[in-house]
Amino acid sequence: MISVADLLKDNRVPANYFDYGAYVRGDLELGLLESRRGDRLLAIPDTLISALYAGLAKETGQAARLVLYNCGKWWGRNFYTRFSESIAEYYDQSLAEMEMITFLQCLKECWKTHGWGKFEFDPEYQAQGILVIKTYNSPYSQQVLGDNRPSCFLEAGILTSFFSRLSGRELLAAQTTCESRGEDCNRFIIGLPERLAVVENLVLEGLSHEAIIQTLIN
Repeated sequence: MISVADLLKDNRVPANYFDYGAYVRGDLELGLLESRRGDRLLAIPDTLISALYAGLAKETGQAARLVLYNCGKWWGRNFYTRFSESIAEYYDQSLAEMEMITFLQCLKECWKTHGWGKFEFDPEYQAQGILVIKTYNSPYSQQVLGDNRPSCFLEAGILTSFFSRLSGRELLAAQTTCESRGEDCNRFIIGLPERLAVVENLVLEGLSHEAIIQTLIN
């Protein structure tokens, strides 16, 4: 008979590393928030995000989109490093060795615990070399310049860097739908930059997400 002890590794059963109750730790007296690894966390209210967007739009005009995107790329590179190190330590295996279902579940829980909303991976077009990411209730889906284009530039930068580091290839995350436009979620197409170069123009022309996908495939 297999004993319970034989099923345990290092006297523990790996669970949800990003469980909010275990992951976020705070010191009320010092006013500090930390992760379970001791990394510093920062709580940012929605009003501050709105003010930052408004300030960028006022100071940099049309360049605000590029500023947010580049900030997201920098953030995404560091986010990938922290995420991969944390997961590797906890599960005792690298991301390359991890089963896809475990990796995706970790990423979903990480996204939610950090307050970025709900994260979904859509593999429908994976065979055609296209990944689709959906996010819901994003704090970053706020209009920057008051126009009607998708506005999660920060998120697009994060996803661009994260999946580029993950794949070892230069990729691009292009947004096709946005909650700020009244759509059900924020959709991002991830693929090779030269292939997705036309996505922004297709969005401005009013094509739907599915129409854009079919254009890229065909």
